[in-house]
Amino acid sequence: MSQSDSFIEEVTEEVRRDRLFALARRYGWIVALALVLVIGGAALLEWRKAQERAAAQDLGDRIFAALEADTGSSRATRLAEIDASGAALAVLRMLEAGELAGSDAPRAGEILKALADDPEVPPLYRDLATLKLVLLADYPMFAEEKLDRLDTLTAPGAPFRLLAQEQMALLAMETGDRDRARDLVRPLIDDAEAQPAQRQRAAQLFVVLGGDPDGQ
Repeated sequence: MSQSDSFIEEVTEEVRRDRLFALARRYGWIVALALVLVIGGAALLEWRKAQERAAAQDLGDRIFAALEADTGSSRATRLAEIDASGAALAVLRMLEAGELAGSDAPRAGEILKALADDPEVPPLYRDLATLKLVLLADYPMFAEEKLDRLDTLTAPGAPFRLLAQEQMALLAMETGDRDRARDLVRPLIDDAEAQPAQRQRAAQLFVVLGGDPDGQ
C-alpha cells in the first residue's frame, strides 16, 4: 500500500469516527431513553409478578388457616371473611358452600345459586356452581328446574357436559320418564370423551332402563 493510499484510508476512518461521534451526540439520548424504558419495563414486570405471587401465597395461607377451624360452620364463617375477587372469590364461595352443605343446605344452596346466576363470575365457575347446586342434597329444588339447569351444561365442548347429561338421565329416571332417561344415557355409552368408568355406568343404567347396550 502506498503512502497516499494509507493517508486516504486514515482520513476516511477519521471522517467515519467524526460522523459516528456526531450521531452519538445528536441521537444518543434516544438510545439511552430506550435502554431506560426497556430496563425499567422489565423491572416493573418482575415487580408485578412478585406482587401477584405474594398475593396468591397470602390468599392460600388464609384459606388453609380458615379450614383449620373445628366445625364446618366456623370454617364457613372464616372463609366468608376472606377478601378476594374474580375466580378466587368463586372458589372461596364454593368452599364456603361445601362447609355448609352438611349443616345448612339451604344457605349452601343460596351461595351456589348466586354464583351460578352471576354473569360476572367466569363461565367455568358458573358451570361448576350449577352442577354443585343440582347435586346438593336437602336443597329444595324441583326436578324440572334441576333438569333445566343441567341442560345448560350439555352444550358441545362444555367442561361438565358428560356429568350433566348423566345426572339428567338419573333425574329423568327418578321422575318416571324412562324414555327420556334412555335417550340421555344411550349416547354416553360410546362417547369418546367419556371415561371408561362413566361409560360402564351408562351401560348399566341403560340396562336398568330396559335398553340393550349391544343392540341399542
